[in-house]
Amino acid sequence: MHELSRVAVIDDYQRVAQRSTDWFALGDDVRVTFFHDHVDEPSQLVNRLDPFDVVVAMRERTAFPGDVLRQLPNLRLLVATGMHHSAIDFDAATELGITVCGTQSHRGATATIELTWALILGLARGIATEDAAIRNGGWQIGLGSMLEDKTLGLVGLGNLGSLMPPVASALGMRTVAWSANLTAERAAEVGVERLGHDEFFASSDVISVHLKLSPRSHGYVGRAEFDLMKPTALLINTSRGPVVDEVALLDALRSRRIAGAALDVYDREPLPAEHPLRSVPNALLTPHIGYATVETYRDYYGQAVDDIVAFRQGQPLRRLNN
Repeated sequence: MHELSRVAVIDDYQRVAQRSTDWFALGDDVRVTFFHDHVDEPSQLVNRLDPFDVVVAMRERTAFPGDVLRQLPNLRLLVATGMHHSAIDFDAATELGITVCGTQSHRGATATIELTWALILGLARGIATEDAAIRNGGWQIGLGSMLEDKTLGLVGLGNLGSLMPPVASALGMRTVAWSANLTAERAAEVGVERLGHDEFFASSDVISVHLKLSPRSHGYVGRAEFDLMKPTALLINTSRGPVVDEVALLDALRSRRIAGAALDVYDREPLPAEHPLRSVPNALLTPHIGYATVETYRDYYGQAVDDIVAFRQGQPLRRLNN
């Protein structure tokens, strides 16, 4: 048995963690504290988390590098929702005797795909612009375009990208795909056509990015790719911000090199108040809510409680480090 007394649930932006599951299942001797703001300055983060022996982190909102973990001597269990994390130093956690556990939810992928299509449709039909105009007394200030007979281009055809074609087909779209490692066999398996790099970016009307963030995928879509795109093209990114070169994207939007972009992810999150993307009129922005639904939060936080209970019993669930 492992004795635990204090649990920190961090980055609860929407103030929903407390009601998403039964935290009382941890026992009367465990105190749970919910933090609704974001702290990324290392010394402030350490000061906040120092008293806690368990931290529950939502996805990758807060990074846990080795120099932060080494300043948290009381930390024994880090639960990070999801099963894949690039913001945790797993080697340092293992060295320090910190157990890292994850949570699973197949609904997170479905939720992200639903948002992706909401962004595509919202951008194509100018929903946010028309909504803002009507609230300010305007009426029919823009003109949207249809998706039927257009080409959807998928950058990446993994677990998420492969969920996109059925909806595209229902809307009458052709779907093509490209990534550096994508094979024609994988494309055929999903039922789409693999194109070469230049043809892909030149022929796609809507380009949706579905790649995991890694050193190889940083800046995967950059200036050279924007230069190939149609001036009517729309870019959608619901994967990770750094996969798209932010400076090149801003230039493409400001110069109308492409018609617009819809983004749910950014290089820095939360997006700083003064960030230039906030003032670009042909960008549709959401605050990294692809996976953030009532259903996925119930899965994530419910399993986080399960992870803590199992750890206390000496039988960690869904362990992510050795």
